[in-house]
Amino acid sequence: MRARGLLIVLAILVLTAIAGLGYLGLYPPNPPAKPVQKTLPNDKFQAR
Repeated sequence: MRARGLLIVLAILVLTAIAGLGYLGLYPPNPPAKPVQKTLPNDKFQAR
């Protein structure tokens, strides 16, 4: 009887994890918005 209770708890945990992953798959979190920094070429100190 003890093993049966453990299997039920384990099955509930697995189903909860699957439901959580499914929810994240349907509604993924938005990535944080960051400004894009553009690098400018440094022609001032180049040898000509």
